[in-house]
Amino acid sequence: MTRGADTERRLDTFEEYAEAHETAGFTNWLRERAQPEWSNATTHRFTRELGTENLDDKVFRRYLVQDYAFVETLVGIFGHAVGDAPTMESKSRFVDFLGTLTADENDYFERSFEALDIPEAEHADPELTPTMRTFEDLLERAAREGGYGETLAVLLPAEWIYLEWATAVEDKSPSRFYFAEWIDLHANEEFETFVTWLRDELDREGEAASPRRQRRIERLFRRTVSLEVAFFDAAYDPESAMEVAGGRSDG
Repeated sequence: MTRGADTERRLDTFEEYAEAHETAGFTNWLRERAQPEWSNATTHRFTRELGTENLDDKVFRRYLVQDYAFVETLVGIFGHAVGDAPTMESKSRFVDFLGTLTADENDYFERSFEALDIPEAEHADPELTPTMRTFEDLLERAAREGGYGETLAVLLPAEWIYLEWATAVEDKSPSRFYFAEWIDLHANEEFETFVTWLRDELDREGEAASPRRQRRIERLFRRTVSLEVAFFDAAYDPESAMEVAGGRSDG
């Protein structure tokens, strides 16, 4: 390895990043390491068209069916996080958010399925896209094979990306309720507070981790961001993201 390549590698570590950015935390480093996919996810055509109500209902139908399956998997991973969380306070935060997923969001899905004429058979047992199957595998492996930090590494970007794009389009106020409420569910003070708390948790876990584990957490975080982009792509063409979906789920 050349000296130049070695220097570049070292500058990619969190230790070097922290020295250059004294007030930045571990999750700031993760977000920077996930570029340009982070920007691709938070400014995706799907979110822009949703905010301006130019999104075709057929595209949103495909997205919503797959996302409902995703949320079902996500509930299981949040449940796993309850067991891994180090304090009763942190366990309680996850339990509270689980209540939101299983109540408020589930109610939204049911009303939206009805409005979009999506039969129960289609959303209750959908045919998963390649992207969704890979996403599901990533979440489950991170929780099963890692610890609290690894679980946070896939949960945080899945929520943080939604906070960022929804906040960017929240002033658009589309007339179709299933667009407007999907934005509102992810652009509100309570959700922002929860995402900030998730960041604080991963900042603490990541900064205390060994360099090798920091890299593992980084790979999981970056892979999640890439799959969020592929997930939006798949709403337009379910086979469009096969190259991304076919990669290793551990990044």
